[in-house]
Amino acid sequence: MQIGLIGLGAMGGGMIRRLVGAGHDVVGVDLQEAARARAREHGARTAADPAELLELITGPRVVWVMLPAGEITRATVRRLGEVLQPGDLVVDGGNSDFRDAPGHAAALAEHGVRFADVGVSGGQWGWQNGYGLMVGCEPADHAELAWLWAALGTDGGASRVGGVGAGHLVKAFHNGVQYGVLQAYAEGFALLSAHPEVDRVAAMQAWQGGSSIRSWLLEQIVTALQDNPDLEDVSTRISDSGMGRWTAEEAIRLAVPTPVMTAALHARFASRSDQVGNKLLTAARAQIGGQKS
Repeated sequence: MQIGLIGLGAMGGGMIRRLVGAGHDVVGVDLQEAARARAREHGARTAADPAELLELITGPRVVWVMLPAGEITRATVRRLGEVLQPGDLVVDGGNSDFRDAPGHAAALAEHGVRFADVGVSGGQWGWQNGYGLMVGCEPADHAELAWLWAALGTDGGASRVGGVGAGHLVKAFHNGVQYGVLQAYAEGFALLSAHPEVDRVAAMQAWQGGSSIRSWLLEQIVTALQDNPDLEDVSTRISDSGMGRWTAEEAIRLAVPTPVMTAALHARFASRSDQVGNKLLTAARAQIGGQKS
């Protein structure tokens, strides 16, 4: 099958590798020649812009947008509506605000172009392990793209979670949950650090080795701590992608109590303040929270 992929950064570049590995014809689009060169090394064809992309794949086209959330994604979706043909389909796989999806779908529909929003989890290791895909689209579009979900997703990890907008909604909540889980791990590490007689790395390895709190996140934490058990040169400031904020806003709108997720988001805000006192705790948060989702 053929697919165009716009945005060849860490996530988009990894998807190129997985799609090509599954035998599909991929045309990657990126403003940076270095990114296009990497895509070609992994077996993809490349184009400099969406107009050139249209000349390299046949309809009905599937174009996956993997760009940072915000205006760059909005502008790209608008541009695709102008150049694609009726029957083509645009997938927004970035960490976009779920509230943008209905507008994208409506604007593209004026040109006869279909739309799907897909929340993607798996980070820089997704190209090896497969991605978790939370798909929002019409049932017929989901069935038509079964080959795509099979190529990118883990076994059982690609699910249609609802109509347009549901994919990014579920991914936002996923990130909110992740904030809370990471905060708990960081606080556990801080408590272990208060006991110098305890081997902190060995303790977290034990947690990962079959215990009830084991997880893919904890596996990444243990790997990071093995290389840097004292968190040397780790910044104490933690950024947030915006998804935790959107989750908190939706919880407030619906009056659904989410104290753990909201407190974890506020802990990230606090990490950017000079008033935060516990270096071990904030460094742990930065180390753990810095893992890409």
